[in-house]
Amino acid sequence: MSPRTRSTALAVALLAVAAALAACSQSTSGSASPDLTGSASPALEKFYDQQLSWGPCESYATTDDDRKAYADAKFDCARLEVPLDYAEPDGPTAKIGVLRQKASGQKIGSLLVNPGGPGASGMSLVPSLSGGLTHSPVTQRFDLVGFDPRGVGSSTPTIDCLTDADWAVQRSTVYVDPSPAGVAKEEADNKQYAQRCTQRSGGADVLENMGTRDVAKDLDILRAALGDQKLTYVGYSYGTRIGTQYAEDFPQNVRALVLDGALDPTESTVDRTVKQNAGFQQAFDAYAADCAKKPNCPLGTDPSQATARFQALTRPLIDKPLAVGNRTLSYTDAQIGTIQALYAQDFWPYLSQGISGLAAGDGRLLLALADIYYGRSQSGVYSNTNEAFTAISCEDEQRITDRAVIADEDRRGNAAAPFLDDGRGVVAALDPCAFWPVPPTSQPHVPQVHGLPPTLVISTTGDPATPYQAGVDLAKALKGSLLTFQGTQHTVALQGKACVDDIVGSYLIDLKLPAEGAKC
Repeated sequence: MSPRTRSTALAVALLAVAAALAACSQSTSGSASPDLTGSASPALEKFYDQQLSWGPCESYATTDDDRKAYADAKFDCARLEVPLDYAEPDGPTAKIGVLRQKASGQKIGSLLVNPGGPGASGMSLVPSLSGGLTHSPVTQRFDLVGFDPRGVGSSTPTIDCLTDADWAVQRSTVYVDPSPAGVAKEEADNKQYAQRCTQRSGGADVLENMGTRDVAKDLDILRAALGDQKLTYVGYSYGTRIGTQYAEDFPQNVRALVLDGALDPTESTVDRTVKQNAGFQQAFDAYAADCAKKPNCPLGTDPSQATARFQALTRPLIDKPLAVGNRTLSYTDAQIGTIQALYAQDFWPYLSQGISGLAAGDGRLLLALADIYYGRSQSGVYSNTNEAFTAISCEDEQRITDRAVIADEDRRGNAAAPFLDDGRGVVAALDPCAFWPVPPTSQPHVPQVHGLPPTLVISTTGDPATPYQAGVDLAKALKGSLLTFQGTQHTVALQGKACVDDIVGSYLIDLKLPAEGAKC
């Protein structure tokens, strides 16, 4: 998941979320007992021992969808207090938004979930998953708990880089000029983006503590505040990075980890970006082959020509964006809208309609798909998902300041995903992270997880955003079990696939792992 904003292969696990204001009765959890602190230092005990005050979710809603979904009285919300800087536990604090759906039966504990991104809301994920789990033994036996990682959604301080007006400009700007002037223009904009993030988010002191290194520590405090001796967790996409970091830091506190749509912790930023581009090309090719079998496919009946046809339809938008009412569909929007639709096969019919519309001079559907990706509401308000993506990635990923490396990445990325190649040549411009005010807090490495209990990694053969091999490698690194799902989509657990959900449920409830080589 590259931090480069001009890369079109950003891996945001955008599940169909709906969220909103809950009218739950006010309640207070019991304080976490001292034995829940694990190996916490004395300076952190006040955080581990805190009580969570549960109540209505109205004040936690940050999007229109949140305001609708949180209205269900089965959800209640609280705020968890954590140190902003764990090196200074007596200094400023951060507040983490938490949403809970109580277990409907005999409770084992809490099941914490994270949807990925980085930057996606875990609070919003719970209502999204909830409807499909109404009769599931998982929600009978566990409180389903989602949290907004530090900097994200309803958590504070919140990462903020662009105004809604700035977003309109950002989306209409296309960086495809490989000349020195084009590179200088893109780098100036990326430097300004980093400066705006610093100013609007509360300064460098905030940004340097937004990485997964700190989120994993927050997760352990949340575990204790919920009253759980051990952590039970399902992480999707980037959420697997949180789970892996937690496994390194707190292996003795793990009960069960399900990591779906994995990031390989040993992989370099450049290699991950290139492989992700290849994953989206694979998904595009699968879509094109399916489309070719249907009447009126906008990419034609020969899948081998689909990439060229897509390029012919989208590249003219570089010089002439398409008017859509009082807005425009830019070249970047068309690519992003397509990528959004490649996350799951259920979106493929909409992609065909969108591409057909583009061919006929109608950009409404592709623009709407891009709006979903960018977190733009119908009223024109943007969530901070993509801003948080950049800020967190700048702390988690390798800092690239060599333009030759950027050029190589761009060249390899275009070769891996030609349907996204603009045809103008390599643009070797440094990304916003090259201008970030603080250094990364993570580097690629083999996880050290001594004493970690058995874990379950799920990897999908046709996952566009987190390719299959990364899951194979993560399972090996954690010495855990691997479940292979054969399909073309991004993540699958607890989303209605009976074979997968039965295996996941058996593991979460009874700690029973599937047989070696298990496939669904």
